[in-house]
Amino acid sequence: MFSHFISPLLPTEVMPPRRNEKYKLPVPLPEGKVLDDTEGKQWVLGKKIGSGGFGLVYLAFPANQPDRDARHVIKVEYQENGPLFSELKFYQRAAKKDCIKKWIERKHLDYLGIPLFYGSGLTEFNGRSYRFMVIERLGMDLQKFSDQNGTFKKSTVLQLGIRMLDVLEYIHENEYVHGDIKAANLLMGYKNPHWVYLADYGLSYRYCPNGNHKQYQENPRKGHNGTIEFTSLDAHKGVALSRRSDVEILGYCMLRWLCGKLPWEQNLKDPVAVQTAKTNLLDELPDSVLRWAPSGSSCREIAQFLVCVHSLAYNEKPDYQMLKKTLNPGGIPLGLLEFPSVDRSVCAPAPKEQKQVSSQRTATKQVNQVAARLVEKKVHSERSVESRTTSGQVQREKAVVSVDNETAQAPVRR
Repeated sequence: MFSHFISPLLPTEVMPPRRNEKYKLPVPLPEGKVLDDTEGKQWVLGKKIGSGGFGLVYLAFPANQPDRDARHVIKVEYQENGPLFSELKFYQRAAKKDCIKKWIERKHLDYLGIPLFYGSGLTEFNGRSYRFMVIERLGMDLQKFSDQNGTFKKSTVLQLGIRMLDVLEYIHENEYVHGDIKAANLLMGYKNPHWVYLADYGLSYRYCPNGNHKQYQENPRKGHNGTIEFTSLDAHKGVALSRRSDVEILGYCMLRWLCGKLPWEQNLKDPVAVQTAKTNLLDELPDSVLRWAPSGSSCREIAQFLVCVHSLAYNEKPDYQMLKKTLNPGGIPLGLLEFPSVDRSVCAPAPKEQKQVSSQRTATKQVNQVAARLVEKKVHSERSVESRTTSGQVQREKAVVSVDNETAQAPVRR
C-alpha cells in the first residue's frame, strides 16, 4: 500500500509547461529582489551560488528574518521550462515537511536525506515570468569531493547506500522514483556535514499515480535517458522508470564510488555498448562484480546487493530492509559519514594470484547462498504472471540467481 502522506496539488498550474522548444538558462535576477510565494511569505534573493542546465540557484533569506547566514536557497527557472515544474510537483505531492517528519518518527530514523521544502511561486523580471522554489540550503556535493579526493572508503560507500535506501523507500511509497541518483546529486548537510541528502528531483517520475503502476512497455525512441553512466537497463530500453530502476542505479553508484570506475566508462559515447556491458555485468553476477574489486578490497556486499536487485520484477516492491542488511550484515550502528583523502587508484580486474582466487571463491559462495534464499523466497511467493511483464524476465532472473559451483571454482579472468 502507498503512504497516506501524499499531499494534494496546490491550485496553481495543473498542466506542465509545453516542451516545444529547448529549455533556456534564465537571465539572472538582481540580488536583493523580493519574491512573494503562494503562501504570502516574502523571500529576499542573496548571491547566486550555482547554475544548472536550465536554472539558477541563489542564497535566500526570509524578509522578516534578516540573518546573513542564509539557511535557504531559491531555485529559479523561466516559467515555460519543465524541470523545476516537475521538481516542484514532487515536493507538493510527496515531500512536505510534516510528511517527512511523520515518516522519520514512524521508521525511527535520525534523519531523512530529502531537502526540506519551504515554498514556491512566480515572479516577473524584464518582461519574463520566472518560477521559483525555496528549499533548505545544503553543502558540497559528493562529486566535487570525489573529484578532489578519489574513491570513498568502503564503510562510507555502504553507509551511503543505506542512507539512500531510506530516501528511496520514502519516495517510492509516495508514488515517485528519482531516476538520477549520482554523486553530483548527493549533497552534504549545511548544518551537519555528516548527513547526506538526495537532491534534484527535476527528473523524478510518478511511476504509480493513484496506486496504478505503469505498465512495462519498451520504447526505443525514449531509450538511454538519464545519466548514461548509471542509468538502468529499463531506461536504456525506453521503459518507464520503476522502483527497481532506482535501486539498480544505486548499485552502479556504489560500485563506482568504491572502485573508482565502471566497466563501461570507456564507451559512454555509445549508449548501446553501455547497455550491453551492463547486461553482461548483471548476467554474470556475482563474479562480474567480485573480480572488479581493487586489489586488497572486496565488493561482496555490492555484488550481493545487485543479485537481489536483478531478481526484481518490473512492478515489484524492493525489500528495503533486506537490502540494508545486505550492505550492513553485521548490523553495526551507523556512525558519522567520513570522507578522508585516499589514493586516486582506479579499479582493474584482480591479478591471477592464488590468494585472490581463494578470496573470490569464498565471496562467491556467500553471495550464492543469498541468491539461493531469493530463489526459495520467490518460489513460495504468490505472484501473478503479469508481474513478470517481459517474456525474457523470468529467464534472466533465473540466470542471475543460479550461480553454479562451476562458476564458484573458476579462476579469476582478466
